[in-house]
Amino acid sequence: MERLPTSPGEPPGTPQPSPAPAGSRPDHAHPPAAVPGERPGTTGQDAGRPFPPAATAVISEQGIVTGWSEGAHRLLGYAPSDVMGRPATGLLAGGTAPVAPPAVPWPGHLGATLALRHRDGHDVALPLTATRRTTTGGVTEWLVTTASGAAEAVARAAPAEEGGSPDTGAASEDAAVPARAAASERTSASAAAPPESAPGAPAPSGATPVAETGDHGTPAIGPPDRGAPVAGAPMAGVPVAGAPVAGAPGAAPREPEPPEDEPPAGAAPDAGPPAGGPPDAGTPAAAPPHPGPAADEAPPTGPVPDEALAAWAFAQSPCMFAVFDPELRLLRANAAMEHALSLPEARMRGLRLTDFVPDPVSEDTERAMSLVLRTGRPQQTTTALPPTGSSAESGRPATATPLRGDDGGIRAVCLTVHARAEEPEHHLTRQRMLLEDPGSGIGTTLDLKRTAQELTDAAVPRLADTAAVDLCATPRHSRPTGPLPLRRTAYRSHPPGTASPAGPDPVTHHAHSPLNRCLTTGRSAVYRMDDPSLAQWRTADPEAARLERAGTHTLMAVPLLTAGSTLGVALFTRGRTPHPFTPDDLQLAEQLTHRAATGIHNARRFTRERTTTMTLQRSLLPHTLPEQPALDIASRYLPAGSEAGVGGDWFDVIPLSGARVALVVGDVVGHGIRASATMGRLRTAVRTLADVDLPPDELLTRLDDLVIHLSSDESSTPADATTGIGTTCLYAIYDPISRELTHARAGHPPPAAATPGGGVYFLDTPAGPPLGLGGLPFETTTTTLAEGTLLAFYTNGLLNPREADIDQTLDTLFTALAHPSSGLDATCDRILTTLLTHPPTDDIALLLARTKTLHPHHVATWALPHDPAVVTEARRRTTEQLTGWGLAEAAFITELIVSELVTNAIRYGKPPIRLRLLRTDTTLTTEVTDHSSTSPHLRHAHTYDENGRGLYLIAQLTQRWGTRHTPTSKTIWTEQTLM
Repeated sequence: MERLPTSPGEPPGTPQPSPAPAGSRPDHAHPPAAVPGERPGTTGQDAGRPFPPAATAVISEQGIVTGWSEGAHRLLGYAPSDVMGRPATGLLAGGTAPVAPPAVPWPGHLGATLALRHRDGHDVALPLTATRRTTTGGVTEWLVTTASGAAEAVARAAPAEEGGSPDTGAASEDAAVPARAAASERTSASAAAPPESAPGAPAPSGATPVAETGDHGTPAIGPPDRGAPVAGAPMAGVPVAGAPVAGAPGAAPREPEPPEDEPPAGAAPDAGPPAGGPPDAGTPAAAPPHPGPAADEAPPTGPVPDEALAAWAFAQSPCMFAVFDPELRLLRANAAMEHALSLPEARMRGLRLTDFVPDPVSEDTERAMSLVLRTGRPQQTTTALPPTGSSAESGRPATATPLRGDDGGIRAVCLTVHARAEEPEHHLTRQRMLLEDPGSGIGTTLDLKRTAQELTDAAVPRLADTAAVDLCATPRHSRPTGPLPLRRTAYRSHPPGTASPAGPDPVTHHAHSPLNRCLTTGRSAVYRMDDPSLAQWRTADPEAARLERAGTHTLMAVPLLTAGSTLGVALFTRGRTPHPFTPDDLQLAEQLTHRAATGIHNARRFTRERTTTMTLQRSLLPHTLPEQPALDIASRYLPAGSEAGVGGDWFDVIPLSGARVALVVGDVVGHGIRASATMGRLRTAVRTLADVDLPPDELLTRLDDLVIHLSSDESSTPADATTGIGTTCLYAIYDPISRELTHARAGHPPPAAATPGGGVYFLDTPAGPPLGLGGLPFETTTTTLAEGTLLAFYTNGLLNPREADIDQTLDTLFTALAHPSSGLDATCDRILTTLLTHPPTDDIALLLARTKTLHPHHVATWALPHDPAVVTEARRRTTEQLTGWGLAEAAFITELIVSELVTNAIRYGKPPIRLRLLRTDTTLTTEVTDHSSTSPHLRHAHTYDENGRGLYLIAQLTQRWGTRHTPTSKTIWTEQTLM
């Protein structure tokens, strides 16, 4: 019988097993004592030898080594203290590193063969894989790994380069695969390749291998050339692509492979691997072609061996398969898995999943595989593909299944990744129905509790038997590190009627509960109630005991994440439904929860902005209405109940001189904080202009100019900025002595008046343009009102109900005004209750005023001649009038005021001159009128000045003083407070 070729790494002369006849089956009655990770069919000292520690290093974005594993120490001889904190370029054989210019971005996954310097001084060529990852702290770094097979080859090659070890002698030198030889072989193989493959080839023999470069001479390190052999792989004792795992169904002893220059028996040169044989470990780019006859050959006949069928099924399956040993190191990966990861099996062999897919989701996948090894039950989990650090939302569902040997023991774990595009049709149909059903709408309102309840209503009973939403008191902008107090916001169960087990008070969940794990990790997960990892939670948390009593067998915890904030967590359970949750159910729950999280985030933001705007709005409106003798006043302000937010409606009551009162109602276009801020500006401007006693038309003209200036100052703001253009305003002045109402409006609805006899009508106020248009005049009109007339000032939100036309609304308003309640406050409430059947879509400001008249007994008027001698007569009449009113204690100060004002009118004014005293319950007003247009100014006289002290003295003796003008005269007035 012809001697079989020597396996790589095996000394010549090692006894070889006889090859099994074609189509023969292994002896299952006496199976060899295989070890997990052992290559089937190997014998000798390498059989069952475990993988060495993986060689990994962590390099920062600045090129500094921040992590160094024990495998890297064994591979290159450097201890962690020798390299940690130092530039990674010091490990390169050439001492320099390829650096990309700023214009060329680095990809997230790199792979190449680099020459590294061993601590002893010799060069080591290693196939390296670098993956960019981001830690939970937000730090970006690179995880550099090399396959265990390559590391093992270098470890064996080192003694051979030094003259061989005492155990193997010269034979080991022949069998070892030094790194340089491997690099030379790859160079030789690449020399015959087409020119297109040249950039992917390593440096020629004798040169320092460097990273592959792109078109710009910069590193364009991508997946390695799958047609070239990888240094150090495959090795004896390490499974290779295409070989079944020991102990797995269909596993059979594998015949050793012939050398590259020796074709197998019965095969023509360059015919490729035998039919049914394993594919080459270095060429896993895609599923191998289906073995079949050439075009000019007859198809093979005869039965196909079971071993070949098993190998073909594993290698050519469209599903992604990966097999891990009990230490969770990769043994096998089929072509679909290699293609998805853009990594050949040789580069992943011996590494953990977190080494070549560094993502937090991979840690959960490894925990699921560990649970399979402990319990022997399949586990549903999620994987992070591709290896560039996908988030959990883009993870694919996977199943971890135990692989048992003939003795029943678990020898390995098979990880099967399911493609999303191949989900069962029934799940896709259910998903479309649940996501597109109008009845399961989530986030239809800006109400936080309503949105949370919509999530539970959508999930129960079509997805879960119970659903609950627990929200944080305030959104968390960083991932919590411990338990958080949560408030149960929504709950639903099937059958309905079961009350929520959580009360209204915030509850802090157990540290090991699924809800707390979900919050701290920021990832969703499916749990079985008998999961060993939940043992401590089941023992210590009453909530777990309640779930077990309810018959819950599986549950899902999904975080509510949006805009970088943690809002809470959603819990879905199944008890009555016999089927446990699947990865498809978890994906559907994540989509529903994401909708709810977006709605809750918008509701929180709307509530916060509305509260801020309401606070600003109410701070700018009058808190209390001033006491004055001319009108009885009542007011109401009702903010909009729609999503548009609070607007810029306002009202004001401003006491003026001579017992008069100014009434103001306005409406700023727009909603939100800008509208409220603009309203505050305009209200302040109106009060300032009213203090100057401007007539209504002139005041609106000044206000129109102000709005134009504001809009020009804010011309650089966004288009939706509220500058005040289009603001409407109604300004009226009521005089209780003459019972006249002087009024003007700028685009505002006219006021309504209800006479004491029951008649209701709109005042004939001339219509003016809204503020900010400019160039158009405003007109003032005066209306004499009977005592007890009820005036209604309002904004247009009161006349815009949902389900009534304007005529019906006006009839309702007139009816309420014609039959007022006993008090003005009750009348305000009656009007709002009658007109509003739904929450208003716009702000409403309502101001009611009932006119009063100042009795003639409280007013004294004298016409004075234009003669300085009249000052004495004016003081005498003032003293007599105050004595008649019972205000003799105010006579001395009032005499000084009358003397100064009358003297100034005679010296600087024009006749006729009039003196008037007005008395109310709280104030005494003194007025002197002349027919000149000059205005007095307060001066601070110097020590030796003979004039300029009169008005200063008046300002010190009175509470207020000022000047008001009419078209033909001016009036100087003062006010004193009566005790």
